[in-house]
Amino acid sequence: MKSIALILFAVSLVFGCSKDRAESNQVSQSTAVEPDNSGRNVRDRNDAIQTAGDQSESEADRTITQSLRKAITDDDSISTNGKNVKVVTIDGTVTLRGPVKSEKEKADIGAKAKQIAGLKKVDNQLEIAN
Repeated sequence: MKSIALILFAVSLVFGCSKDRAESNQVSQSTAVEPDNSGRNVRDRNDAIQTAGDQSESEADRTITQSLRKAITDDDSISTNGKNVKVVTIDGTVTLRGPVKSEKEKADIGAKAKQIAGLKKVDNQLEIAN
């Protein structure tokens, strides 16, 4: 009788610990802080700052933006932030905005823009993330 009670106690202890561990994982996952771009979004409401909504609909401008976006996303050396920079082309002028991980990454993306846009202007407003 004692051995059955001992086995039941051991089983309840094992399952009880598993349940606590699962609940602990759920709590830690739900308390993770989501990225917050609110400050940048407020700043981007300024009419003088170009956003994706300002992208020109001309075929030439769309082709530049699409080609640059593909060159950026195909480059495995560019960080996730770098792959998500804003690319806006208006009348052949490319504007780059958003955070990147380093000065080198900023320069690399800027060089891709100059190569794709040709002799047109590139306004590199990329920011080094903290």
